[in-house]
Amino acid sequence: MAATRLTATVAGCAAAATALAALTACAPQGGADAADYDAAQQQIPALADVVGESGAPASTAPAAPLTTSLKAATIPKMGKVVLDQDGFVLYRFDKDTAKPPKSNCVDKCAQVWPPALTDGNPDLTDVDPAVVGTVTRADGTRQITLAGWPVYRYIGDPKPGAWKGQNVGGVWFVVAPDGKKNLTCLPTPAPTAVEPPGASAQPTATSDGGSGGY
Repeated sequence: MAATRLTATVAGCAAAATALAALTACAPQGGADAADYDAAQQQIPALADVVGESGAPASTAPAAPLTTSLKAATIPKMGKVVLDQDGFVLYRFDKDTAKPPKSNCVDKCAQVWPPALTDGNPDLTDVDPAVVGTVTRADGTRQITLAGWPVYRYIGDPKPGAWKGQNVGGVWFVVAPDGKKNLTCLPTPAPTAVEPPGASAQPTATSDGGSGGY
């Protein structure tokens, strides 16, 4: 299953990679290039469909969905990533710790960055079981970790395969299959996180004194 589906994913992304190659900046957040980036992201295949699953945008997903599978994949401009069962890219948070594993993203942060929760062992596709673990969150739920780092979705990603959470607040990064940060593309300046569902449009201060990273 792993080889067949990942081959399909890479092949499905080939056309999008051609269109994206002309972009010199990674995910610009404003100015003339922003429209080009958004247009390029529209050409990223719906990876959930490529791997045989489809899901609603993260912003409309249940408050605490379970992550039942992890899939390693390669997507345009970003390279190696980890996808959940719906094809959404997963992220790690610099304010967490891996040794020991601990999630420091709670409350509003967890509304914007829903933790990848589990009630058992997720199905793995080209992800080394040796790097996959869990950590118990403050609310008692179990969150998936990669090399000790808790992993999350981002509600600002409009569809499977998007990675608009990359470098948000300078503390959020796409996670690679080995648990390391994927630093292939770093939007500059660091993007601001979307607001929690139902929140006002006012910037929210972060614990490090900035705004937008949670």
